[in-house]
Order: sequence, then structure tokens, then C-alpha cells
Amino acid sequence: MRTNFFFFGIGLGILLAVPASAQMGQAQTESTQTIRPGTASEPAQTIPNLQDIRSPLTTITNPPQIGGARGGAQGGTPGGTPQTGQTPGGRASVQGPDLQQRIQEFQFQQLQEELQAEQRERNEFQQFVMQSTGRDLPIFGANLFRTVPSTFAPVDNVPVTADYVIGPGDEIQIRAWGQIDVDFSAVVDRNGAVSVPKVGVISVAGIKANDLPAYLKTVFGRTFRNFELTATLGKLRSIQIFVVGQAKRPGTYTVSSLSTLVTAVFAAGGPSSKGSMRSIQLKRGSRVVADFDLYDLILAGDKSKDAQLLPGDVIHIAPVGPLVAVTGSVNAPAVYELKQTTVLFDLFRWAGGLATTASGQKATVERIEDRKVRRVEEFTLDMTGLSRAIRDGDLITVYALVPRFDNAVTLRGNVAQPGRFPWREGLRVRDLIPDREALLSRDYWVTRNQTVGLESSVAAILRQQGATGTRLTIEDLNQRRKHQDELDATVGDTIRRAQTESEAARFLDPNQTSAAVQITRIQDASKGTLEAAKSDALRLVNQIKPSPREVNWDYAVVERINRDDLTTSLVPFNLAKAVIDGDPQHNVLLQPGDIVTVFSKDDIKVPISRQTQYVHLEGEFNSSGVHQIVPGETLKQLVARVGGLAPNAYLFGAQFTRESTRVQQEKTLENALNRLERDISRFNSLRAQNVTSPEDAASLKQQADNQQALLTRLRQIRPIGRIVLELPEAAQLKDLPDLPLEDSDRFIVPSPPSMVSVLGSVYSESSFIYKPDKRMEDYLTQAGGPTKGADESSIYVLRADGSVKSKRQVGFFTASLERSRLMPGDSIVVPEELDRTTITRALKDISQIFYQFGLGAAAIQVIRQ
Repeated sequence: MRTNFFFFGIGLGILLAVPASAQMGQAQTESTQTIRPGTASEPAQTIPNLQDIRSPLTTITNPPQIGGARGGAQGGTPGGTPQTGQTPGGRASVQGPDLQQRIQEFQFQQLQEELQAEQRERNEFQQFVMQSTGRDLPIFGANLFRTVPSTFAPVDNVPVTADYVIGPGDEIQIRAWGQIDVDFSAVVDRNGAVSVPKVGVISVAGIKANDLPAYLKTVFGRTFRNFELTATLGKLRSIQIFVVGQAKRPGTYTVSSLSTLVTAVFAAGGPSSKGSMRSIQLKRGSRVVADFDLYDLILAGDKSKDAQLLPGDVIHIAPVGPLVAVTGSVNAPAVYELKQTTVLFDLFRWAGGLATTASGQKATVERIEDRKVRRVEEFTLDMTGLSRAIRDGDLITVYALVPRFDNAVTLRGNVAQPGRFPWREGLRVRDLIPDREALLSRDYWVTRNQTVGLESSVAAILRQQGATGTRLTIEDLNQRRKHQDELDATVGDTIRRAQTESEAARFLDPNQTSAAVQITRIQDASKGTLEAAKSDALRLVNQIKPSPREVNWDYAVVERINRDDLTTSLVPFNLAKAVIDGDPQHNVLLQPGDIVTVFSKDDIKVPISRQTQYVHLEGEFNSSGVHQIVPGETLKQLVARVGGLAPNAYLFGAQFTRESTRVQQEKTLENALNRLERDISRFNSLRAQNVTSPEDAASLKQQADNQQALLTRLRQIRPIGRIVLELPEAAQLKDLPDLPLEDSDRFIVPSPPSMVSVLGSVYSESSFIYKPDKRMEDYLTQAGGPTKGADESSIYVLRADGSVKSKRQVGFFTASLERSRLMPGDSIVVPEELDRTTITRALKDISQIFYQFGLGAAAIQVIRQ
């Protein structure tokens, strides 16, 4: 009997576990295939090294195969097998953040190399100046040679100057017509001659290009008559020169025969940081042909000392001479080279003169005395000071003007014309603010002017800013896009297009899962959504509100600096008494440098009795609209003052909302959602440690996704700031609470609705006609009753006054929720039971238990045998 039960247990366990184990094996196979994307789904990408990025071949990539990533087959094989090899000679195409990171690293490395090169190019005096001033001053004129020439080869196809001297290697093109027809090109040989058929050998060396046509015509005229002749130069000869000394790139250069001393210096990169800008010699044989000063070219554009180059010329750049530095408020701060006796005036002339904001009284000179110590001298910037000589190693500093006003007072804050005004003896506050109009700011008038006249779409965006959380101006909306490839012309066009796309997303395929559609669905499913807030902002009644920049008449202040100890003191005064009443005690006498600040009621909170407050009354009132409240007025007093309720008012379903309560509800909701998010994350982490099968892992992932979607949906909910007034079901005006009112309060009293709604897990969600004798269970019956998946223990009623009544509140001495009577506008909510276990899952767990039981019994039987 025991043996039969043992085999029966094994058989039952295997029979029930085979489908589950097969399903588990299939899931493991799918998960294994999913976890290995590099083996079968796509080839692994090759990350290039820095050498690959430097190479231009990196941009040569193999074109993608048709039907690879987007088609059904992978790679380029007919059967869909991915190609893992590369085309011979090709490089792997790298995309995404890896390539961008490599490029950034390469650019950073290049920047470091450039900085190191600049540090190596600084001479010792530049380092000395940088340590003294903290500024890296360049050598004057060195920026001319920053751009390296693309080639050092001779330049062809350039105009030939009239005084160009023809020599061996030049090409001459001769054309003649008439008695003789000649179209001939010849190169001047080593002897300086060319051989022309029917004419003979002609010596042309030493002849200038401007005289060549006349000279050849004379030679041809010895043999022929009645002809015309032209002669031009073709390819010019190349010459070899030497650049030595303190050049940036010394060496031998092959240049055009048209080259001059200056062009050769540019080809060699100019003087180095230790080379002279003022002594560049052109040597031909044993004599100096020219001694060129680059300052003449840079400062005056004088190139008269430039000389034509001949083969074998030597350009020598001498070592740098005496150096001085000019820093501070000059137009061209730099390190300058002295050539002869130089005065301060010459140095300022080289530096482009004093800057506009320079203090023109004096300059300081840091001087090295006898190469031993440093001293500081002060030069006045008059004729005497500007005539003083400058020495080697001097550091001249010109200080900027101190931005101080000697005879000005400043008016700022909530005023029509803030700014600086000239001070005079006896100036008072009322002289700056003569009347009330001077306290109406520009923003006030701009806002008032924007109530009408604007384009409808622009006005709509400006009015919706409170709901969208933006602070845009008309200038912002009409600002042009900076990038040419932008879809829209202005920022306003972008906002309008986004709103249009959001509206169009509502009509797309319901199965579409795009981000726009998901956001739209979340907004539609939430109360007080962004769209509702934007629509509410467009209502004309909501555009009537107190100005946030109303003047604070009780307090203004004068900031004054004490000239004795340089401390700042405050002189407060009553703005109303100073401007309106002219009270001498508050009409403060101003001093030079005073700053008068006028505040608004939004800058400094004033007592409630001095605040302008509006309350919205909408619905069943005898005088609905926007009403200004008096300090300390309550809701009951306001409703009675404006004429009371209309005969059709349904006070039990009234809705009272407050802006400060809405802000507090948003903070509370945000804190609760953050706490819920932390709890969900901690719970999922604990569950992940106990996962033993792929099905459990998939279930956990699905649950985590659902929880994240729920959190996203909850974060879209916008509280409306409703306060439950706790009114009786047959409420009247006398039942209203003595609730003190605040600015922007809204009290909406509807007419009596005729429906009761049933929502949630019922067979027919709908609204049903209200009847006084009907109970909650009657409405549930009309809706078909709770579904199989409903959580009947959590049914609750959302009352019309905003309160909630649920089964959990029902006690021993109270009537059951099903037998309770409802009021018009109430809603019955039947939630769905979320924690359910399916029959399939239960059978699988049972089969695993039997399977393990059978294996255990078999093991015990083997041990016994």
C-alpha cells in the first residue's frame, strides 16, 4: 500500500510538473536568447582608439545592408544570418556616446597640447609679467603669424610687377602676327638668353618685365617689317633662400622669384618668442640689403623698406631687444620691444591709447633697478610724465576709472522711471517722486495694455503661464530661432505647435503608445489636469485679479553710506506721507550717493487689512462675479452682502477652493508620492532577492512597470485646494461657516443635480436618476452589481460636498453603507481588488509541491533500501 502511494505521488507530481517545467524551460531559452544580443541579434561594435579618430579613414564606413535593423532579415545574408565580418579595408562604424567621448577626449588632448605649446613659446619676461599681474600678455605683433601657411611652395599665377627683372628659369611667351606669325614659349637658359626660330638667340637677362615687349619688338624689327608683337611672362623661376636666427621655423625655403623679405618672414612663421620684431635683416653676400622693422608695418602700414629676394639671400632675425609690458586699461595690452630711446607717450601710442574707461590721471611703473631690486614709480599722465623715458623690464599699469558718481542719487523699485538723477542742494524724496503717477511702473502699463489688441494665440499663451509654469514676455515669444534648421520661426510658434500636436494626439490610434498619447491619456484621466488649468486661465473672469505690483505706501527706504566710517545706514519713511501729504518728517532730505527704494506689496508682505483681495462667487448667487472683500470678512458675511443665494441653489454640493490650500496640498501630495516611491523601491528590492524562476522575474518586472506607471499618473494629478465646509444636507445661508476669506478664494454653488453616479468595478458604469427613497444598494443594483473582481469591502461614496463615506466607517450603532440614503451629485465608487491569485498560478504551485514531495519520498525509499 505504501509502495503504491509512493509511485502514485511520483506520477502525479511528474504529470502536473511537466507542462510547468516545459514552460519554464521555454522561458529560460527565450531569456537566454534575449540576454545575448551580441551573438545572434547584431554584431558587436568596435570601439576605435585615439589613433583611429585622428585618421581620416574613420569617416569611411560601410553602408548599412537593406533590411538589416529594420527589416526582417539581419545583416546582408538572404536567410537573415548576421554578418560579423567587415569589408576588407573598411573600418568599423562607431556611433553613439562612445564615439562622442573619443572625440571629446581627442579635442581635450589637442587643447592641452596647444596650451603646452603656448607655455613653451612664452619668453622669460612674459612669465615674469604673468607672475606679477596674473595676466598672460602676448608679444605685440605675434598674432600676425598664428596662422601657419598651407604650403611653402612657390606661388603661381600672380601678377608680375613692372620692375620685375627677368633671369634664368623664367618662361617667356611671345606672340606676333603680320608679316611673321609667331606663337612661341621659351625658358631663359643659364646664359640669360632664349632661342627664337627665324630670329635667333636673344639675350633677355636683366631686362625688366615692363620693357620686355618693346625690347623684343626692336630685336624682331631687325629682320621683319609690318608686324605686331606681345610678350608676357609665363611660369616664373623659383629661388632658394635661407631663414636663420630666432625664427619660429628656420631653414631653407624655395620661394617664388616675386617673393620679398616680408613674404618670406611670413612663410617662416615670423620671429619666435625670443626673436626680435624690430631687427630683421636681409643679407646678400657680405652686405646688409635691408633692415626691416615690423612695427612700421603693424603700426603705420609702412612697407617701403621691404626688398625683393634673389637666389641665395639670407634672412637673419636678431635676438629680442629690451622689453616692456603695458597692462590695464589700454586698448592693446601686450609686451613691446624697444629699439631706441622710448618715452611713455610712444608706448601708449603703440598700445592704441588709453581705453575709454581708463583713469587718465596717473600710471604706475614697476621698474628693475640695476638688475637687483624692483621699485614702483608713479608717472602723471601730463606732458612731463608722458615725456619720461621707459627702460628695459618696465611694467606699466593703467588703472580703470572707479565707477563712482559724485553728484547722483538713485531711484529704484516699483516706480515708473527708475534710474540715476543729478543731486542738488536741498533735494528731497518728493522731488524724485512728484506725484502718484510716478509710482505706476512700466510693467503695470504693459500688463494693462496687453488686455486687448494682442494676437489671440499670443494672448492665450501669456494668460496660460500660471498653469504652465512659464514666465514669458512678448519679446520671448517673438524671438527668432538661433539655428537655421529649427522647424519653427519663433518661440511662440514652437509653443503653439506643441499645443496643436497635443490636441491632435487625442485622435490617434488608441493602441498607439507614443509619449504624446500617453501624456494625453494621463491628463484626461486626472482631475484638474493641465489642459483644464490652461482653459480655466483663459476665462475672462479669472483675468480680473489684483496687481502683484501694487505700491506699498507704508514703507520705503533710503540707503545711505556714511563717509566717515563707510558703513551703510537705512532711513525708512512713509511713502504716502512723503508723496501725498508732503510731511517734512517723511520727505527725507537726500545726500549724494543715496539710493531710494520703493517696494510693492508683493516685495514685502503687508497686513491683511492693507491687502487688495478678490473673491470669486460663481453659480447660484443673486450677484455672481468677482467681489472685493473687506478686511476680516467671512464667507457668510460676503454672501449676505452681495444679495444672498438664488432660489435654485444647492448649497450641500457647493465647492469652496483656496489657493494657499492648493499649494499645501501639492506639497503634501509630492511628499506622499516620494515616500510611496521609496517604499515601492525597497519592496521590489526585497522581492528580487527571492526570485527563483524566470516567470517570477517577469512578473516582478511587470509589477514594477505598473507601479511606475501608477506613480507617473499620480504625479499628473493637480490638487484644486478644495475645503469641505461640513454643511448639512438641507443647508441654507445661515449654515455657512464663519470662515475668514483670503485673496483668490472661489465659492461655486451649483443648481441641484438630478443624478447619482456609479463608477468602478460594476457591470455598467453610468449615472442614474436621483430619487429620495432610493438607497445605495438600489443604485448598485441598477448598475448590475459589483463584478467578480470587485473589492466589495472597500466600496465608498464620494459625497457632493467633497466628503467620503466608506464601509470602514460603518459602526455597530450606524446604518450599513448599503442602506444609507444618498444626495444628488453623490458618486458610488467600487474599487477593483488588486491582490488576486489566478487559478493557473495556484495549480502550478500545487504541482511543484507534489513534484517535490514525490522526489523526497523516492529519496527516502532509496535510503531505506
